[in-house]
Amino acid sequence: MSSLRDRMKRLRGNSTAEPAETAVSAGAEEPGEIVERAALDEGFNEELDKELDEELDERLDNSQQLSPEWFELGVRIMATDEGDFLLRETRYPLDYRHGVHGLDELREAVAGLSAFQTGASPKPRNRSAQTAAAVSAEQVSRQDVHPERILFLDLETTGLGVGAGNVPFMVGLGYMTRGAFVVEQMLIRHPAEERAMLAYLCDKLTSYTHLATYNGRTFDWPVLHNRFILNGFRQFKWEPIHIDLLHPSRSVWRNTLVSCKLSHVEEERLGITREDDVPGSLAPAIYFQFLADGNPRPLHGVFRHNEIDMVSLACLAIRFGHLLSDGLGSRVPHPEGVEELLRTGLWLEKMKGASCAEPLFERLINDDQAPPSVYLALAERDKKCGNWPRAVLLWQKVVYAAEMAAWPGWGAHIELAMYHEHKTKQFDSALSLAEEALALALRRYSGLRLDAKRRAEVEGLRKRIDRLRTKIGRLSG
Repeated sequence: MSSLRDRMKRLRGNSTAEPAETAVSAGAEEPGEIVERAALDEGFNEELDKELDEELDERLDNSQQLSPEWFELGVRIMATDEGDFLLRETRYPLDYRHGVHGLDELREAVAGLSAFQTGASPKPRNRSAQTAAAVSAEQVSRQDVHPERILFLDLETTGLGVGAGNVPFMVGLGYMTRGAFVVEQMLIRHPAEERAMLAYLCDKLTSYTHLATYNGRTFDWPVLHNRFILNGFRQFKWEPIHIDLLHPSRSVWRNTLVSCKLSHVEEERLGITREDDVPGSLAPAIYFQFLADGNPRPLHGVFRHNEIDMVSLACLAIRFGHLLSDGLGSRVPHPEGVEELLRTGLWLEKMKGASCAEPLFERLINDDQAPPSVYLALAERDKKCGNWPRAVLLWQKVVYAAEMAAWPGWGAHIELAMYHEHKTKQFDSALSLAEEALALALRRYSGLRLDAKRRAEVEGLRKRIDRLRTKIGRLSG
């Protein structure tokens, strides 16, 4: 406001000085009259300054006032050099429990989160850039996660794409500081406030080394990054270590949960139940209605939904941090069912190595009630790793189960046949297994019309049998 006042004063000063100078040069007035008019102009200017100050102050006060409906939401105006936007801050004590986890567990669990070491920068094209990126990644990988340097992010946007037309009207941030977990929620009342919100984020984000999101690698962060560019913040650089918790959730629960949406994962695995929650899919419609009628009350549900998302995201990070910190069985219960046991072991092996997953695999092979698909998946893993004894044991379990199945498969028969043909050179055993596989295929397809794929399967089994019989004939001859 002060800059506007100064510009108006300068303009007014130029407009009043010019006529006086013109009058003197033309000789139209005496010097005494000029002095008298100058005094009148000075008094007029002082009065005008006073009125201008009062008007600007009144406008400033009016801009800072919010209706009672806004105060019910707990928001306040955040003023920046780029303008204003609304900010809502909620503080949770660290002993607060959200489902089965307490927020204070984040201090212990972040040690395991250091296994997430994939940065957000794009892959370089040339070899020298690749080498520099590899050195940078190695330096980053040595950086431990500090609980107060990890930032949780979740956006509420006007659409689902990552293009220029998708605007984040609400940005939720979560972080630990001074013995509390703070949730900050920024809201723009109209598109003109977006630049002010982004300016605030420019100062905020760079204080953190890690970014935790849920599907943020393909949605939240690209959307926010595009808005920085479109609003002129091209010099803004922030390359945190991105921890996208959607990917481990899918790795562990994709075959055991109906959906891997955050609201479903938190209910099924984190013990969190939402009451009267506004689905995130309705948030854009609620915001557009607010833009139309100016009533902020329905936005309360959007604020609450985003707030719970932030706290749930922290608890999900705690869950995976405990898994990666050898807390399985102590800090985190053992997986429910053999499928989740397998997927958890495969994910732990990918993140930290085989030694972390072996105890889970041992529990799995001792479970005689596991379905054949689980045994086959673990056997495939052992085959790639060269653990042939256990792979053979698992294939034999599946072969035995297939003989009594009403709808049998023959994948394990083929794997064992290839093992005996190429590893042990026991061609008789390989031929016997191939013949059993053909018999199972014919039994399964009995009475069915064979399409091209099924005919190819049966033909492949017959060719394998013919090849093995030829090998055995050559050896006997």
